Amino acid sequence: MSPNPNIPDVQNSADTRQLAINKVGIKSIRHPVKVSDKSRGVQHTIATFNMYVGLPHNFKGTHMSRFVEILNGHEQEISVENFPTMLREMVERLEAQTGHIEMSFPYFINKTAPVSGVHSLMDYDVTFIGDICHGEIATSLKVVVPVTSLCPCSKKISERGAHNQRSHVTVTARTNDFMWIEEIVQLVEQEASCELYGLLKRPDEKYVTERAYDNPKFVEDMVRDVAARLNAEPRIDYYVVESENFESIHNHSAYALIEKDKKTPARHP
Repeated sequence: MSPNPNIPDVQNSADTRQLAINKVGIKSIRHPVKVSDKSRGVQHTIATFNMYVGLPHNFKGTHMSRFVEILNGHEQEISVENFPTMLREMVERLEAQTGHIEMSFPYFINKTAPVSGVHSLMDYDVTFIGDICHGEIATSLKVVVPVTSLCPCSKKISERGAHNQRSHVTVTARTNDFMWIEEIVQLVEQEASCELYGLLKRPDEKYVTERAYDNPKFVEDMVRDVAARLNAEPRIDYYVVESENFESIHNHSAYALIEKDKKTPARHP
């Protein structure tokens, strides 16, 4: 149906302030999606979307409803595989040269306790990020992995025990080939003092406590060890690895970050 000629299109009118807008669109809209699952084939979840385009200086506004139409047009078929299609459709329908989509969702992995073997689900915060600029598309994957970290200094100086805490290790990676979310989660968990589980029996609790005690990590150790693994993964071209330790004996967090573009030669100060 053609637009009603009697209803003015204010967004499409001219603007004279000569100020382009880098990002304009919709934020925090939820929509059902399907995500590839290594063990079950596909996982249904709910994602929160941020969708933006660049607005030239001569346009007053963008058409917000078209972002929602794009989401609804894909129904439940949205996934990282059709991100490029969504990005191209978005800039085409919004008459833009640049666009950005973030799709954030909880992703669940069924884990087995280390001694008792009981199964439980662990959830991880995952974000797919896509950018398009003059037809060129770049995508990346961000995964937040909660783990246990135990302080080496506390262990060294204490006669009994050592303080530990839950930590969030965040990996943002740009890949040249497909990687499972589970692969990044496993890579991080293997470098922590100990991984987390949704359900533990007493023998499991003994195991994870002693595992962490035998494997102490500073926040610096955590990002370096994870970065070394990412450096050795040929499917990853670029990454940022962050670790935030929610300290159990301080009212602050410890934090460290390593960023590396593996396609660019390293330069040391």
